[in-house]
Amino acid sequence: MPLPDLLYATIDDLQSGLAAGTFTSLDLVKAYVARINEVNPVLHAVIETNPDALAIATSLDAERARGSLRGNLHGIPICIKDNIATLDKMNNTAGSFALLGAIPPSDSTIAAKLKAAGAIIIGKCNLSQWANYRSSNSTNGWTSRGGQTMGAYYPMQDPSGSSSGPGVVSSIGLAAAAVGTETSGSIISPASRNSLAGIKPSVGLTSRYLVVPISQTQDTIGPLTRTMKDAAYILSVIAGKDSHDNYTSAIPFESVPDYAAACNSQGLQGAKIGIPRNAITVSATNGPEITAFNASITTFEGLGATIVDNADFPDLAGYVNFTGAGYTTDPVVGADFVADVANYFNEMTTNPNGIKNIQQLINFTETYVPEDYPDRDIARWLSAASLNITMGDPNYYTALLQQYYYGSNATILGALEKYDLDALIIPSSMAPGYAAIAGYPIVTVPLGYYPASTNVTYNSRRTLVSLGPNFPFGLSFFGRRFSEATLVKYACAFEAATNYRQLQHPYIIPNIQLVDVM
Repeated sequence: MPLPDLLYATIDDLQSGLAAGTFTSLDLVKAYVARINEVNPVLHAVIETNPDALAIATSLDAERARGSLRGNLHGIPICIKDNIATLDKMNNTAGSFALLGAIPPSDSTIAAKLKAAGAIIIGKCNLSQWANYRSSNSTNGWTSRGGQTMGAYYPMQDPSGSSSGPGVVSSIGLAAAAVGTETSGSIISPASRNSLAGIKPSVGLTSRYLVVPISQTQDTIGPLTRTMKDAAYILSVIAGKDSHDNYTSAIPFESVPDYAAACNSQGLQGAKIGIPRNAITVSATNGPEITAFNASITTFEGLGATIVDNADFPDLAGYVNFTGAGYTTDPVVGADFVADVANYFNEMTTNPNGIKNIQQLINFTETYVPEDYPDRDIARWLSAASLNITMGDPNYYTALLQQYYYGSNATILGALEKYDLDALIIPSSMAPGYAAIAGYPIVTVPLGYYPASTNVTYNSRRTLVSLGPNFPFGLSFFGRRFSEATLVKYACAFEAATNYRQLQHPYIIPNIQLVDVM
């Protein structure tokens, strides 16, 4: 068999080569680690690699040779975000020195499931520090431990966040796939900006046990991959109930679906898809996204879907007024963080810095020079710490119920029910906030790229290009809670018909391929 190009290789491609004996998992680990070493000095997408990855690959190759296979991920190298704990020689720090050397009592549930399925966790991906819940003036993809992640589609590209590293790792084949986390936008945004498929699962579909938290009411874990089928493979492995996370008890099925089973070109036949037109805003710079989104309607109709335009959110004004204070002052997220981050620190069996609560975390960050304080502030922590609300207060539950209303009946669920729809579509740049506050799922696929004539815009620090030529963007699907199987089916059909990921290459691509290490 010919060797697959690792820029494009899917999990099926890799499994075919492994099954045929064309290459081994050991070869794959060597190639991916070499690719990381080749471009990481520029892109800073990986914080650290797994020193045991070669030994793990050798063991899994031996299992394969004995005829024992664990599933679709057997022997497949992946990279996970540096806030998903592993009990091995790697750290889990959310990009902060505050957690360097901290040892969890076990693997996180997500890491344990990946390992049990035969995946090789070859490294920890960089991110926006503390999953973008620290500063009001930092940048997507920056951590004190890992430096500044940059996207590969334009020099100094803002990779989006907070799963910045997973996005870049998948986009240029530094691993077969990556796993990230989302509280509001942290999978969907970097997947979109790196021309990837991404799944932000319903809150409760994937366990958060021993994942550095922001908010138990909004946090979720999901894949960022080069194809939707690969994302579906990973979701089937990491989804499911976990006694350590009681949000997973809401899962309405006993057996996790085979999310890849319906991944084919016919998936949109008979689907009724709505467009919440009142939630789609046109700006001075997003014209290419709007044009491409509107053009996609013809594609959907050609694939057998019925499009209901102007399937508006029924109480968008209420949502806008409710969320006007912004993510940084959200009392639910703030109260969650104060409690949840303390719980995480106190779970550690080894905690070198002795941090037990948010105030001690604040003190450490203000005084430990590599944390780059005060140049990068701690505004979100200060806001959370000053809240006169805790998770047990009546005011907390009042705010939480409001969130659930504005993220469901007022917006996503309201439109689905009013217009009798199977799903909604929206540009990915506009998707995250609605689904975040009620824990609804989002699935994104590539939709296009900004033209070469796009004016270059820099961030406030002038350290990243926030918009420029060839920047990717995506299309997102909304659905009811735990409707991931349906959304994946629709996304697979759209992806198969358009294949937008292949239309534009990154400007920086690793040269090393399998042939170089075999």
